[in-house]
Amino acid sequence: MKLELRELTKRYGDLTALDSFTLTFEPGIYGILGANGAGKSTMMNLITDNLKRDSGEILYDGRDILEMGDEFRAVLGYMPQQQGIYERMTAESFVSYIGRLKGIKGKELRRQVDDVLKLTNLDNVRHKAVGQFSGGMKQRALLAQALLGDPKVLILDEPTAGLDPRERIRIREFISELAKDRIVLLATHIVTDIESIADKVILMKKGKLIKFDTPENLIASLPEDWQPVAHYPSLEDVYMYFLGD
Repeated sequence: MKLELRELTKRYGDLTALDSFTLTFEPGIYGILGANGAGKSTMMNLITDNLKRDSGEILYDGRDILEMGDEFRAVLGYMPQQQGIYERMTAESFVSYIGRLKGIKGKELRRQVDDVLKLTNLDNVRHKAVGQFSGGMKQRALLAQALLGDPKVLILDEPTAGLDPRERIRIREFISELAKDRIVLLATHIVTDIESIADKVILMKKGKLIKFDTPENLIASLPEDWQPVAHYPSLEDVYMYFLGD
């Protein structure tokens, strides 16, 4: 299983949001770091086909995802930021609704809804309105709908945003468990989340790939004269050194 971005470019007028971006993903967790405007959301929206690319290719196992169409969407799961969730719906009806939008029907839909609600520990609150959920439970509901169809490519946009530390750790551990035999792309501003679970880290700035390596190798790549005050070097130091203004 392989997802390849080749010379991927997206422009908004005179602004180049993604600039000849090339990267290959295989199963594992990939943390995406960059300031606002770095191109993170643009890259994810191109992979999910919510945006049209200006040039370049996105290949899944050697085939362009635009040519694959529904076949690629069947292996794709997307968890957006916590926005637009249908708070008057129950967890079960919300996940079922998303399943129908994905073309899953009948007994198969009911089976998958049961599976993802159990997997995200929401089965016991399946008949509760999502608007009554805690922040962490809402994030798990968004994860549940992303897992419909057992996707091989899972894109998570700020999955722990706005959560307290305990809920963040729970979601982080859950994502780590999900990553077996999947390509997981995780974009977040919370550097510690990525340092804890990412197999590799993508550093982006102004639409370009700056660094791509394991957290350990990135930390080791800091120059000797970069001496953080009162702590050992961390991925936050990597962020400041390579991406700070």
